[in-house]
Amino acid sequence: MLFNIYMRPLGGVIRGCGASCHQYADDTQLYISFSPTASDAVLSLQRCLGAVLQWMQENGLRLNPDKTEVLRVGGPVDGGLGNSLMYWGVALAAKSGVRSLGVHLDPTLTMETQVASVVRSAFFHLWRIARLRPYLDTGTLTTLVHALVISRLDYCNALYVGLPLKVMRKLQVVQNAAARLLTGVRKCQHISPTLAMLHWLPIRFRIDFKVLMLTYKALNGLGPRYLMERLLPPRSTRITCMSQEVRLRSLTTREARKERTRNRAFSAVAPRLWNNLPPEIRAAPTLDTFKSQLKTWLYIQAFPPVNI
Repeated sequence: MLFNIYMRPLGGVIRGCGASCHQYADDTQLYISFSPTASDAVLSLQRCLGAVLQWMQENGLRLNPDKTEVLRVGGPVDGGLGNSLMYWGVALAAKSGVRSLGVHLDPTLTMETQVASVVRSAFFHLWRIARLRPYLDTGTLTTLVHALVISRLDYCNALYVGLPLKVMRKLQVVQNAAARLLTGVRKCQHISPTLAMLHWLPIRFRIDFKVLMLTYKALNGLGPRYLMERLLPPRSTRITCMSQEVRLRSLTTREARKERTRNRAFSAVAPRLWNNLPPEIRAAPTLDTFKSQLKTWLYIQAFPPVNI
């Protein structure tokens, strides 16, 4: 907490340079949005880095340039960011991928590197657990699977929304393997009844669950302000969870110019998922109530009852 207080003024320094930032403990990310044809992006970032350098010198800190990375997200035109930025005399060239809080990001945000990393790590832990399975009771086995495998599938999984089916399938294969390991179901048997028995939502529904939880928190003052700003139109007044008519404005075609934005942006996905919820779930008075009702509703969507 004391370190966060100590670092707080740095955000004002960065915003004073026309850039934005996110700070988490000792990790600070500054970012700037610019047109693909803009030529002054490098200069703006360089001025911002200079201001950061000065602030750190005045406050007895020094940033390690070897651990400072630059990522440009967008199309093929780089607007000059192909040229290296300089920090402490060290060139900071734009990289083909960086890791942010444990998530691998690439310039086109395909998330394929992140998914591959999660799948590789999850299967490694499944292999280790499988070797111990004969010596573990059911409770311990369940704890290990959740702690070492399922937690990896759920970590930052809101970033996977809208990914191609071939990428999502890789994550689903991991969950299926975890369910088979936990229950002893053979590969030749259909996995959906097993997932339903375990009350495990499939990957796609787990992602929707995370996005909707973030949406509820943002609308009710429990989440970051920048998410709420992407959900409500500028003219909207404060909305509380007590209103059953809470609906979110969807992006227009003009606002979501790119196909990728329409499919994956939080400001586009969250209103669509939220407006599809039954009114009584949107009007849940508490986060715990919303969470319980939402999981039940998604469970029914994932495993609809069979009419006999």
